[in-house]
Amino acid sequence: MTYCVAIAVNDGIAFCSDSRTNAGIDQISTYSKMFQFGIDGQRQFVILSAGNLATTQAVIAQVNRDIEQNAPLSLANVSNLLDASDYLGEISRTQQHKHSTTGAGFEASFIIGGQIAGSKHRVILVYPEGNHISTSKDTPFLQIGESKYGKPILDRILTPNTSLDTCALCALVSMDSTLRSNLTVGPPIEVLVYRTDSLIVDDHHRFDQDSDFLREISRSWDQRLKDAFRQMPPLAWAANWDRSRASAPSDNSSGSGPVPT
Repeated sequence: MTYCVAIAVNDGIAFCSDSRTNAGIDQISTYSKMFQFGIDGQRQFVILSAGNLATTQAVIAQVNRDIEQNAPLSLANVSNLLDASDYLGEISRTQQHKHSTTGAGFEASFIIGGQIAGSKHRVILVYPEGNHISTSKDTPFLQIGESKYGKPILDRILTPNTSLDTCALCALVSMDSTLRSNLTVGPPIEVLVYRTDSLIVDDHHRFDQDSDFLREISRSWDQRLKDAFRQMPPLAWAANWDRSRASAPSDNSSGSGPVPT
């Protein structure tokens, strides 16, 4: 499996992905699922991938070829992120169709995010069918792969005004929650931070299995969750509160008739 997340806020975009692929308990490999394309000062794109490995590799290879061969349509010349998403979706559909007669699952999904000079930065999720959705002020993140375990922390913390450093840390905590609950997701973990209007990508981190920083993230989050849980009100308090509510006089106990509406 895979877990990738991209978070778009006012200050920029934070990307995070794992690197484990799993085709059975004895077929576990490591492949990066984060790919960067751009021209410094003009445009920057980051693509995260999930799904069939052969499909995702073929799609990324075609994206690279189109740039290198100065194709009429490529990430080097699309005019906006929506066109980039349509372009990526069409390549994905073409690659899936090439193998569809075998009956195997060749679906793939992608997150593409970045910015073109003169336009606003965006993050868009491209489905296997080629259609896509983008982030919003109410949902400033998108996920692909094994998304359910890491979603709660994103829902609780993120807003459009969240700082990029907090976004990156939130993505890592989201990843840690997924690592703890699903063994098919695993290191190395990659994090890339893009700052609004910079039009360069120079803040990329890779954390291996033995990373002290990853271990500290996991240990700290685990300890703080336990501390928070110990401070929760006990069930006895809740029961007493409910009984006091049940015995309290109602609004109409004075006999003054119904409350006007």
